[in-house]
Amino acid sequence: MDILLVEDNKAISKGLEYSLSKNDYHCIVKHDVINATSFLRNNKVDLIILDISLPDGNGFDLYQSVISELEIPTIFLTAKDSEDDVVLGLELGAEDYITKPFSTKELIARVNKILLRKKKNFIVQVCDISFDLDKMEVYKSGKPIPLTSLELKILALLFSNLNKVVTRNYILEKIWEWTGNDVNDNTVTVYMKRIRQN
Repeated sequence: MDILLVEDNKAISKGLEYSLSKNDYHCIVKHDVINATSFLRNNKVDLIILDISLPDGNGFDLYQSVISELEIPTIFLTAKDSEDDVVLGLELGAEDYITKPFSTKELIARVNKILLRKKKNFIVQVCDISFDLDKMEVYKSGKPIPLTSLELKILALLFSNLNKVVTRNYILEKIWEWTGNDVNDNTVTVYMKRIRQN
C-alpha cells in the first residue's frame, strides 16, 4: 500500500520512510505543500501522514483544499498539542492526530488500524457473495462472477445501500448518469434478471 508522508523535517521523514518500508508500505515523501499538491493531482495513495507546519503553508489548508475531496484517510502530525488543534484536525475529517515527539511504533499501529478498516470497508459480504467495491469484482463462493460494467455498477449501488430501499426510479436515474441514455423500467428488470442468473 502507498502512503504519502508530507513532512519538512528531513530526519523525521527519513526515519518514518525507513520504518514504513520495514512494515511493507511504500512511502512517498514530500517536504512542502506545493509538491504534495502536485503529486496528489496525478497519483493515488492509500493514506497520508501530514505535518501541520510546512515551509510554504500548513497541513490544515492542504487538507481542506485538496485531500478532503479525494477522501484519503489522513493522520495529522505536528509539534502542536493544543486542544484546539486536535479538535480542528478531527473536525476537518482527519482519521487521527499524533503529536511530536511520538513513538514510531505507535504511529505504525495507527496506520495499520486505519488501513485494515479501510480494506474491510471495501469488501462487502452477503452470504456466499463478496463484492470488492475498490476493485469492482464480485465473487460467489470464491469464484469470480462475470458481469458487464453496467451490471457491476448496479450491483455496487445495491451493495452500497444494504438494508436500505433502492427504488427502480433511483436505479434508472443512476443508469442515465452512467451512460447518458434514457432507459425504461423494463431495462432495469432485464439487468436485474441477468445479475441474478449469474
